Amino acid sequence: MQFSSRLRTMLFALAALIGLGLASSAVTPANADSGTIEFRVIKGGWVVGGSAGSGTLYFQGRAYPISIGGISYGIVFGGSETWFRGTVSHINRPSDVAGVYGAAGAGGAIGGGAQAIVLTNQKGAVLNLTGRQVGLQINADLSGLAITLK
Repeated sequence: MQFSSRLRTMLFALAALIGLGLASSAVTPANADSGTIEFRVIKGGWVVGGSAGSGTLYFQGRAYPISIGGISYGIVFGGSETWFRGTVSHINRPSDVAGVYGAAGAGGAIGGGAQAIVLTNQKGAVLNLTGRQVGLQINADLSGLAITLK
C-alpha cells in the first residue's frame, strides 16, 4: 500500500512540473486570439480510466470538428458522460488547441452534477470549461486529455 501512495505522490509532482513547463511556453496574450469550444466526453474506469469524445471548436467565424481521448490513474470508479462548453484563449490558429492537457482532480456524480475546469496545453492554449455530468462516478486522479482536429 505504501508503494502506491508514493507512486501517486510522484505522479502528482510530475504533473505539477509539466504544468509549470507548459505555462512558461505560453503564447503571449498580445498576439493571441480566442474562440469557443464544446464537446462531449464519455469516461469510465476502475483505478485506470479512459475517456473519449468529440465536439467542435469555433474560431474566427469557422467551425472545426475535434476528437477527444484520455486516460486517468488514481481512484476512479464508474462511468459518466459530460457535456462541456467554454472558451479557448491564447491561440493564434485552430491547431493551437490540439495537444495534451493534464489535470489533477477529484469529483463525483450520482445521477447528475456540474463541473468546472481550467486546462492548458503545451502550446499555451487555455480552456475554461463548465459542464454537466450524468452517470455514477467517483474520482480522485491524475488525468491526461488529448484534443485533435479532425
